[in-house]
Amino acid sequence: MVTITIYRGRDDRIKRFSVTGHAKYDNPGKDIVCAGVSAITVGAVNAIEKLTGLVPEAEMKSGWLSANAPECEEAYRNDQVQLLLEGMVVGLESIEEQYGKHVKIKHTLAKEGG
Repeated sequence: MVTITIYRGRDDRIKRFSVTGHAKYDNPGKDIVCAGVSAITVGAVNAIEKLTGLVPEAEMKSGWLSANAPECEEAYRNDQVQLLLEGMVVGLESIEEQYGKHVKIKHTLAKEGG
């Protein structure tokens, strides 16, 4: 199962997210659920960098992705990052609705200050 964890601050803004596991919907290379989750999450990281100019701190390995939402002093750019991340969540929720046996989204409070 793919588990996606969305970490939010007390202000409800997304601070980071992580993706772990494999959907096992089909054989590797043919798994549309894993491909969909990967496309949405990696696409969000790439979109943040390309569209806002801010670079998310991200690490990726087989079956694992972790990314922190970048922040800067310009509030409008932080708002752009949040819009892209919220769009990512909407896309992931669509996959979870259709393939809930293979994808689970968890929301949790991010630890502040470290």
